Amino acid sequence: MQENEPTESLSWWKQPKKLTAVIVVALAVLAGVAAIAWSELRRPEDVSNPSVPFQEPVANQEKKKTPPDRSTPWPTFRLDRQRTGYLPAKGIMPPFKRQWKYGDEPLLEFPPVIVDESLYFVDNDGFAFALNGKNGRVLWKRKIARLNASSPTYADGRLYIVNLEPGQVMALNAENGRQIWKKSLPCRTESSPLVVHDEVYFGCEDGNLYALKASNGRTEWTTGVAGAIKGAPAYENGTIFIGDYGGAMTAIRAKTGEIQWQTQALGPGLGQPGAFYSTPAVAYGRVYVGNNDSRVYSFDAKTGELAWTYSTGGFVYSGPTVAKVPGTPPTVYIGSFDGNAYALDARTGENRWTFDMGGRVIGSLSVIGRTVYAATFDGTSTYGISAASGKQTYKFFSGAYMPAISDGEMLYLVGYSSIHALKPVTRKQLKAQAKAKKQPQKKTGKKQKNAG
Repeated sequence: MQENEPTESLSWWKQPKKLTAVIVVALAVLAGVAAIAWSELRRPEDVSNPSVPFQEPVANQEKKKTPPDRSTPWPTFRLDRQRTGYLPAKGIMPPFKRQWKYGDEPLLEFPPVIVDESLYFVDNDGFAFALNGKNGRVLWKRKIARLNASSPTYADGRLYIVNLEPGQVMALNAENGRQIWKKSLPCRTESSPLVVHDEVYFGCEDGNLYALKASNGRTEWTTGVAGAIKGAPAYENGTIFIGDYGGAMTAIRAKTGEIQWQTQALGPGLGQPGAFYSTPAVAYGRVYVGNNDSRVYSFDAKTGELAWTYSTGGFVYSGPTVAKVPGTPPTVYIGSFDGNAYALDARTGENRWTFDMGGRVIGSLSVIGRTVYAATFDGTSTYGISAASGKQTYKFFSGAYMPAISDGEMLYLVGYSSIHALKPVTRKQLKAQAKAKKQPQKKTGKKQKNAG
């Protein structure tokens, strides 16, 4: 450069002031882009929307649910069409005495249903069973598939069952297990059927919800959602609710298959949508469900608006149990892969209590009477937890997935591959039984005299 050459003739990158200005602008642009990327990719914050309507429970509705002096049916997965998982049975509480045990293999991932003292279930090897609920005797057994991971549904003397392999849906005579009809599907399914009047509803891994005629299996309609369906559909007031692996919760009109609303999960961040494996439950004008983004969700049942979300420390495969147990507010009871069972206020999502299970909770919880039953996959144990206090009241040596059902007379606990029938007893009865075992047995028969 000549000594008297003007700086204006120099390239901008050789001029310190201009170079500094360009660098500042570039850094500002990069910071803006980074902020936008961070905002888009980071884990979204939990939602709290108190303005979403909440229907207060009707007084004494729990008393109306339980017929007096007779057994109560548990005819479908999670007890009822709303999939609440709550049976307000009186007298079903620890301690228990085991009456009988069924099985040891193969895997029994989903629980039985019980109607008129008969238990119905399908094991993972595709064998359908009926057991006598009083003594555990096998009433009938039938091979129906190669692979199964769902509960049957009982309605009007029939069992409605879906299978993973082969992908199919069928109706069996509940009395003898004979096939009434069977329909092949273009997909695998583990979505326990919902039966309303003469319609059977279930989801499939092809991303469709199916509606079939219960009497003959004829397809009425199919509706596509955002991804594969794993969980079971829930129902209330003419609407079906289902989550999918595309991360959407969808409300569908039961008569026509028309989508009423569809709401996307918040997701775990990094642009991922999250996935609904959990079966939803409907109560108090809300839809409650877990998600693989580690959250529990509460949606407005009419509009799909998010009322609240609650973050756990792991996947929430577990389906929520929703109940107003006497002495407690309406509560969502649910488990997480983080090794905890949670009790969340159904209105606000606030944590009422957390119980350390010591291992992953994969299956749904049940609330029977005033006890929450939860099983851990790691350690294969089942815990009874006070719905009010969150303290342990009972522990059973077996469990893994969905832990318990009841007919209001007996408690049936499901182990990894077994069913245990437990009868409530008083502590006084237990002490008397233990005392009787310790006493020496009296000799029977008369002593012969020695012959002279």
